Amino acid sequence: MMPIHELLSRIRWDREFGSGNFEIGYYDRLENKIIRVPFSVLIFPGDRRDSVLIIEADGESRSLPLHRIKEVYRNRKLIWQRRH
Repeated sequence: MMPIHELLSRIRWDREFGSGNFEIGYYDRLENKIIRVPFSVLIFPGDRRDSVLIIEADGESRSLPLHRIKEVYRNRKLIWQRRH
């Protein structure tokens, strides 16, 4: 299985592969469930290699460690899932 940082890079930089509609599913500790968000709400700060930022509906951003990303969907089909 491809590591999550490699898959995220491929989505961002491979034009053909990245042309799909992507969502990530991350584990929210407070809600104790997987939350799915569109890839478009992610920001990739250049100084961080172990996390991304998520832009919330209210415009605020928060850090999401890559290890909490559990699923990736392309065109609503599960293409990647972290083993437990």
